[in-house]
Amino acid sequence: MASQEADPTELPAACAGEAPGSLGEAAAEDSSAYRPIGRSQNHPEVLRALGAVQILNGAVILALGGCMHALQNLSQASNYFFLLIVSTGYPIWGAIFFIVSGIVSTLAGKKPTKTLLETSMGLHTSSAVMALVGIVFLSMNLFANDPLLKSCQSSRPPDLCIYMEASSNGLVSLMLVLTLLEMCIACSVVALWLKANCWHLRKAISSLSNPGESRMPPNESKEIQS
Repeated sequence: MASQEADPTELPAACAGEAPGSLGEAAAEDSSAYRPIGRSQNHPEVLRALGAVQILNGAVILALGGCMHALQNLSQASNYFFLLIVSTGYPIWGAIFFIVSGIVSTLAGKKPTKTLLETSMGLHTSSAVMALVGIVFLSMNLFANDPLLKSCQSSRPPDLCIYMEASSNGLVSLMLVLTLLEMCIACSVVALWLKANCWHLRKAISSLSNPGESRMPPNESKEIQS
């Protein structure tokens, strides 16, 4: 009869249904793979897809900036239409930042560790701000093209000025669309992060306000007390 009685010190581990060392292993796994967006299995795929679009988007913006710089060096008439964008350097620093954000987002989708996810969150927040700044610069460039056309035609061949204005409007408009797309992607990733963290916060508050019952069955707890 004495051999059939359970040792009180072994009951908690037995009632938990797992070896004592497995709790430490689970904690180690949770610390190494931080998954605040793990509510849905599709979130890592979304991060990887958005990251790939960001990389492609930044590469196209960088290529458009190179075309603007080449056109500016090709003719002095283009200085009227590309001076604002080329002088601010937005196609360079904006594109590089978008590409870096896309790379980090792709890595966070493949391996969602706490460091990568928090870095991706910060980069996308900064990307949204930089995209907003780029939208302001590009919009100013588009609005300034009509007055600049008149100034160009007063000192340059009219046909050349019209051609350069049309080229400027096309390149700047395309870059503006890509910048708007980048801003939408950055805001989507930030919204996804905030939504997932709010869900985890509500779950934590709910678990604190309604603590779960002990894992130990009532009959075994009575045996220990007796």
